[in-house]
Amino acid sequence: MAIEAGCERALYAADPLKSRGRLYAEPASPTRNDFRRDCDRIIHSTAFRRLAHKTQVFVFHEGDHYRTRLTHTLEVAQIARSLARALGLDEDLSEGLALAHDLGHPPFGHAGERALDACLAERGGFDHNAQALSIVTHLERPYPAFDGLNLTWETLEGLVKHNGPLTDRAGKPVGRYAKRGIPGAIRDYDQTQSLQLWSFASAEAQVAAIADDIAYDAHDIDDGLRADLFALGDIAHVPVIGAITREIDTQHKNLPPARRVHELSRRLITRMIEDVIAETKRRIAVRKPDSADEVRGAGEPMVGFSAEMLAGDAGIKGFLYPRMYRHERVWRIMNDAEAVVRDLFGHYMRKPTDLPAEWAEGLDPRNDDARSRLVADFIAGMTDRYALVEHARYFDSTPELR
Repeated sequence: MAIEAGCERALYAADPLKSRGRLYAEPASPTRNDFRRDCDRIIHSTAFRRLAHKTQVFVFHEGDHYRTRLTHTLEVAQIARSLARALGLDEDLSEGLALAHDLGHPPFGHAGERALDACLAERGGFDHNAQALSIVTHLERPYPAFDGLNLTWETLEGLVKHNGPLTDRAGKPVGRYAKRGIPGAIRDYDQTQSLQLWSFASAEAQVAAIADDIAYDAHDIDDGLRADLFALGDIAHVPVIGAITREIDTQHKNLPPARRVHELSRRLITRMIEDVIAETKRRIAVRKPDSADEVRGAGEPMVGFSAEMLAGDAGIKGFLYPRMYRHERVWRIMNDAEAVVRDLFGHYMRKPTDLPAEWAEGLDPRNDDARSRLVADFIAGMTDRYALVEHARYFDSTPELR
């Protein structure tokens, strides 16, 4: 299947000329449409730059060849654009959502998120999607007339709902939010500008979400092999992976290990992209949506893996979870990283005067809820390096995370 050639804009694609607009009206750009401007604003944001020094799986000083949040994000954006191009979707909107999808991650990846979630357990917890929304609507402040990046409705909607609806039609939280409720940042913004939390997001947002899955599968295998957490022979039984490795060995006898690993990653990405294109076209042919709004109201995702590839994806994640994400070496480092984040949270809660002046300004010391959220916002914006530097300022012993 050829996936490089583009195709005409699909009827169900988001159209920048029909965008629902921005919260604050702005003059149109003479050279860029609204979705392209969103991409550019995200790329030039402070939060985006910080992704270069935030953990993906391995902390920054374990090696220059491992993914960071930034390199992962760029890989997701490339896959999202490939999918959008083949499906006739808006490439700029897909790219923008891919670029923004990890903005809300704190230092040390999921370890940092777990730590902040525990620190805020009695105050709604911590959710990286909600944090990303806070960043682009409030915490970034590059413009004189408003807080945030003033992104289009379509980008904000996709950022919040790329994994599916957050509520049912009656407003009852569903899925991952059924137990704890909708995060405050999302709930509060939705009252200002409704993001239709009950519906699916655009096909472009769905493309960005599945591009994240594809990148995770292929590149975490690559990083795990580089780190010697497992060997190629260990994954030969994993669905999809086994078939690809047999193909490579048949076509390229005695291929050096480094080339073999790269060829595995390349072929896995291609195979998963091709599967998503074929399966999405099948679903579109059945549902026949003729607008982006019909995609939102379809009641099921329009973009996805086939049943066979979905099982393969589950098999890959099932292998990586114990062999990589819960590997003793990785787990030990991440436990130390969680302790760093918890220590910092506790310190700033006790001594908010140690926050930078622009953060502490106007803070009511009697309002624990406001203080805890502000402290979490400050820590979430830290890079791995800065968190360790700050920890060393206030504590006698800081782990090396090696």
